[in-house]
Amino acid sequence: VHLQESGGGSVQAGDSLTLSCTGSGFSFNSSPMGWFRQAPGHACTMLSVIQRDGSLIYANSVKGRFTVSRDNVKNTVYLQMNDLKPDDTAKYTCAAGLYPDVDGPFHCYNDFNDWGMGTQVTVSS
Repeated sequence: VHLQESGGGSVQAGDSLTLSCTGSGFSFNSSPMGWFRQAPGHACTMLSVIQRDGSLIYANSVKGRFTVSRDNVKNTVYLQMNDLKPDDTAKYTCAAGLYPDVDGPFHCYNDFNDWGMGTQVTVSS
């Protein structure tokens, strides 16, 4: 399994970015996928998960600003991020391989088997 994130960068507060996570080596079409982030000195947190039934969940901190979607032809999951704030500065990582007995809430590194290396997002005020 390989997950590759892209699309990070340095932006100003209020800007938008779209992150991509392209997967290979597994059945992408049916796989739950997650987006997580971790800032220096802070715990890793869930941002959004596409669950087994295709439903989406979002962390309260990003609800209404971030939107997750997937393109099964391109084996890619996207995270559209709008109205970015300095507090959104973090390394963003995607995950796949949800463990069978996990239905949420979702935690970093414990609930998904496969992780990308992450992409850095820096938001300046």
